[in-house]
Amino acid sequence: MSTDSPLRLAIFASGRGSNAMAIIRAARSGRLSRVEPVLVVCDKSEAPVVGRARAEGVEAREIVPRNFSSKEAYEGAILEILKERSIDAVALAGYMRLVGPVLIEAFSDRIMNIHPSLLPSFPGLHAQRQAIDYGVRVTGVTVHFVDLLMDHGPVILQKSVPVFPEDTEETLSQRLLPIEHEAYIESLDALSRGRLRIEGRRVLWQQD
Repeated sequence: MSTDSPLRLAIFASGRGSNAMAIIRAARSGRLSRVEPVLVVCDKSEAPVVGRARAEGVEAREIVPRNFSSKEAYEGAILEILKERSIDAVALAGYMRLVGPVLIEAFSDRIMNIHPSLLPSFPGLHAQRQAIDYGVRVTGVTVHFVDLLMDHGPVILQKSVPVFPEDTEETLSQRLLPIEHEAYIESLDALSRGRLRIEGRRVLWQQD
């Protein structure tokens, strides 16, 4: 992957595609000037993200796990498509599946995910509800590299927001969403410029 040419990005999503659209539009507007969203991969039939991506001129493929004999076969089919399109990196944007060894080995330190909490606090589903139920005063978002464990890989970037006494899961989710977009765009820009270096569990940011 050369920093002289755009980073060819595949975005994996399962639902409406809010983060996927934020990434695509940031690339179109020049905010992600070194990122080229090439492909959206969706594991659900008729998810809104597919039509939204196509409306933005990005190829979108529905690749549904139930059509394959195993997770390895499912990820192998995805990997072939990624190779055909010379994909450099993958952004998980509301992709509701754990990524397995087939993809992680092929894209070591080149798969990002975003999670709506300050990891390692509140991994998994309903992180906003977990934060409210626990009574924390601050939560946030985490962009991290993906490894074989859920919400576990090296942290790239975190941004915090307050949790208000009157917050519900819905209001906190709405307030976190634009922060997610900003954090993901900032992290992908750094990756595309070759600014991220991993040392153990630490991700070091370097100057251009």
